[in-house]
Amino acid sequence: MRAGSKLSWVLAAESGVLLVLPFPVAGPLPHWRAALAWIAFVPLLIALLVPRAGFGWRRVAHNTLIGYFCGILWYAGTCYWIESTMQMYGNLSPSEASFVLVLFCLYLGLYFALFAFLVSLSQRATGSTVWTLVLVPVLWVAVELARAHVTSFPWNQLGDSQIDNLLLTRLAPWTGAYGISFVLMAGNCAIASFFLFRGWRTRLIPPLLAILLAAGLLKGYTLHVPQETTRATAMLLQPNLNVGGVFWAGDEFDKQMQRFAALSEKACNAYYAGIPIPHKLEIEPDCKTPRPAINVIVWPESPAPFEDADPRFRHWVSALAEDAHAPMIVGDIAVDREAGQFRPLMYNSASFVAPDGTFVGRYDKMHLVPFGEYTPFPQLLSFAGSLTDQVGHMTPGKQRVVFATDGHRYGVFICYESIFADEVRQFVKLGADVLVNISDDGWYGDTSAPWQHLNMSRMRAIENDRWLLVDTNNGVTAVIDPHGRVVQSAPRHMETSLAAHFNYLSRDTFYTRHGDLLAWLCAIIAIVLAGDGSVQNNYRPGTKI
Repeated sequence: MRAGSKLSWVLAAESGVLLVLPFPVAGPLPHWRAALAWIAFVPLLIALLVPRAGFGWRRVAHNTLIGYFCGILWYAGTCYWIESTMQMYGNLSPSEASFVLVLFCLYLGLYFALFAFLVSLSQRATGSTVWTLVLVPVLWVAVELARAHVTSFPWNQLGDSQIDNLLLTRLAPWTGAYGISFVLMAGNCAIASFFLFRGWRTRLIPPLLAILLAAGLLKGYTLHVPQETTRATAMLLQPNLNVGGVFWAGDEFDKQMQRFAALSEKACNAYYAGIPIPHKLEIEPDCKTPRPAINVIVWPESPAPFEDADPRFRHWVSALAEDAHAPMIVGDIAVDREAGQFRPLMYNSASFVAPDGTFVGRYDKMHLVPFGEYTPFPQLLSFAGSLTDQVGHMTPGKQRVVFATDGHRYGVFICYESIFADEVRQFVKLGADVLVNISDDGWYGDTSAPWQHLNMSRMRAIENDRWLLVDTNNGVTAVIDPHGRVVQSAPRHMETSLAAHFNYLSRDTFYTRHGDLLAWLCAIIAIVLAGDGSVQNNYRPGTKI
């Protein structure tokens, strides 16, 4: 197959659109859309590798641009919710919010440009389309690693699209989501070979093998795995507060705290199994169900005026922990006033309260949200006053903390931190036998973002072979088992609490112990190939393969 310059742009656009579909767009993801991840990159690979006269720097530049175009389309399709968030909570006009989204896509689309650039350099270095296709999965995983460590936004890794495939996700305890991305990209390369090669062996055998592999792995969507044993109960509060701000003056604070305490001790809780998560709450008609012994009570990250040092806040939380005879994990704001500081240091925190009501520890969020909790490059962006004025001035925490009580350890991470696999596993290395993610996803509104966030959190449970309790301000509040399945959840946008049944586990995975070994190996290979491809050109166009 040969393609002109104009057709290559069309092919890149096709991949940009196809790559949006394997990720949640407006709710839970249908399985047929997730399966499109096996072919989504095929048009782009054809555009990058189809034989044309020469493979000089002009061709490299052209490939880089069409890869960039594909990435811009993908980010616009999967992260469209940034525009509405900037309008509602950044006080930006529709045109300003659209401009922010465009800048976001132009910035992060550079990773697709980098991928196309590396593929082109590999073609120059090896002089072989076959070997380049073999190396493409390596290059893609290297780029995903860069997304996590350079710009700290590994949102929607390719492997995350297969979160409901119970066969393919078995790679995650060994390689993390990167291993799944590797397999998916290898399948794309095998199918692309049908359009790139002339010899019948190289043209037919790889696609057939890829189709058979994909068909076999798609059975993972219907695979029945026995339910995990549960021996513990957590009460997850979902207060459903207005994320625009909550101000409880006078006795309103005590009234609200009394309501939260009652919800946290609620005896009868409906729960839901499976996906998709229903949108109606069906309360049990009576309360004959025995009240479960509560092992821990969790309050989410929320816009409630909870300050760690506020005596009223401490009084209510301590009283609830004593009354329930259970420890508590509560999202709050911590303020440290240090000598010589121009302004007090503010932390987005999770406080841990012992069953006797004593505040015994605090975890300060280490990975803050850019433009949400701090402004990157504040001097450079000083012109965007309407946006930066709304941004918090949080300080990143300095160390991870695991909370221990009654022989069990809780690894608590906050909101956005759930998308960083290598950071979440550190809590398990510190001894956490259950993971807890507290979050306020209300900033996303009724978009796909809460569902995308949930799927990335589910991958953390699989990678570390742990139960994960996800407690949010207004949804999705859920219980995730070590297979990544949502076994219980509460509806979004409802004030409620969920009696979450889970278990404590102590078995460690290879990924927990060793982290992103596969991804770093891919990164090393990519760097070597980039250096080799930049100094030599072994490509011979039109060669029969």
